[in-house]
Amino acid sequence: MDNGKRNGNLYTFLYAAIMVIVVAALLAVVSQILRPRQVANKTQETQRTILRSVHLEGAAYRKYIRDTVAGPQHLPLFICTLEDGTRKYIIPLEGKGLWGSIRGYLALNDDFSTVYGAVFDHDAETPGLGAEISRTSFSDPFRGKSLYRGEQFVSISVLKPGKAGDNPNAVDGISGGTLTSRGVENMIRESLEPYLPFLKHYE
Repeated sequence: MDNGKRNGNLYTFLYAAIMVIVVAALLAVVSQILRPRQVANKTQETQRTILRSVHLEGAAYRKYIRDTVAGPQHLPLFICTLEDGTRKYIIPLEGKGLWGSIRGYLALNDDFSTVYGAVFDHDAETPGLGAEISRTSFSDPFRGKSLYRGEQFVSISVLKPGKAGDNPNAVDGISGGTLTSRGVENMIRESLEPYLPFLKHYE
């Protein structure tokens, strides 16, 4: 290989290396510039979701919601004070669906037993099947359901479609979305269990 060809290859390599470094630096700068906006957008989306759980979609978050923590574990809790002075207690939910993470918020009346509202979302559930958990047709039936049977915490079961009937501790699941429905059921129970001492204290 002659010197000219060797020098040409070296120039190409150096040029490519410099371009990679420049592009990486630019991307890092852009990422830092956009990060505050991304964080703000994420916060606003979370606030909108919390408001939906208490049927206040489109309302001013700080007017109704106070962020706090529950118990010695400092579990996240959101307290909503409605116009009539009644309070709703909103608990975040996290779990696993069929293909990825699922999440939501469950709002309880001040008896800490009866559901006032619920909202669910997902990362990668199947459209038309498990993804239906994000629709109000799935979340609305949770309203009025009870977490207790007598004095016993039973959470809320998500049954096969048409099986819940008048069961105060169950809702119908999604047709064709059995595993996602089961994931929602597990998510609710597992997310609420750490809050039980707090809920019992305030009953």
